[in-house]
Amino acid sequence: MAQVGDKRAKTGRAGLVVRLMAGAMLALSVSACETVTDTIASINPWDDRGPKSDIGKDERAEVLFNDGLARMEARDFGGAAKKFVELDKQYPYSNWSRRAMVLSTFASYEGGDYAEAINHGRRYVQLYPASPDTPYVQYLVGMSYHNQILDISRDQERAEKSLVAFEDLVRKWPNSEYAGDARDRIRIARDQLAGKEMDIGRYYLKQRNFAGSINRFREVVIKYQNTRHIEEALSRLTEAYMAMGIVNEAQTAAAVLGHNFPESQWYKDAFTLLKSGGVEPRENKGSWISRAFSGATRLVGL
Repeated sequence: MAQVGDKRAKTGRAGLVVRLMAGAMLALSVSACETVTDTIASINPWDDRGPKSDIGKDERAEVLFNDGLARMEARDFGGAAKKFVELDKQYPYSNWSRRAMVLSTFASYEGGDYAEAINHGRRYVQLYPASPDTPYVQYLVGMSYHNQILDISRDQERAEKSLVAFEDLVRKWPNSEYAGDARDRIRIARDQLAGKEMDIGRYYLKQRNFAGSINRFREVVIKYQNTRHIEEALSRLTEAYMAMGIVNEAQTAAAVLGHNFPESQWYKDAFTLLKSGGVEPRENKGSWISRAFSGATRLVGL
């Protein structure tokens, strides 16, 4: 699947870097009389430097931080991420570490290393759920899954994980600046998952495996009513049930389709099919199809 614009991820970059740099400069200028060592100690009073470096000798926090920023500005995102990871290792649980985790997530995302972006981002969210940067980091996790979504002929595990990540963002930070875009990504992921069910359902229908096709279209009706696939799913149910001789369910599928989408070509096709069998759309309120629509629950704001 082609990447669907990640404008917010990119436009968030400038504000993120400026904010974190400002925090670093504030820490480094607490007092003109303080030494760099004193400043670092004030950020991390336990002076726990963490494990030794695995990519070079131990360096001062501000040196690693500035090196990472310089690499990021030069678009060496892989090198930048390594510097921020090293900073996190050498100064764990400090303000340096917190900033480094955000930037390592961002650098990995910008460099297309989505697996690392997800790992760094999920760790940050777990450690700092109340940080003002956490909604953005969660957004990057969701976008890292989103940008790996494949076409509907392929496995949709990443679409499912994208859906979960963005739903978490909307639920936990509904008023964040990223919630609106997350809702759009949720719609895309749900449409993708519904499309996968439809693809399999159509295949079963062609193979005259009517029970198998009904099970797939049923998933769309129950789980993905707010996607663009719902009209076709109801029409295909009409077709499959008629082929099996289960006329009352075919009539219900067509009736529900006509009630909700009276101008749809899919309804016209379903109506024509029923007429050819000597019957018309008629809703059975006891049918699972009717109950699925009357008792459907939808995510708020979607």
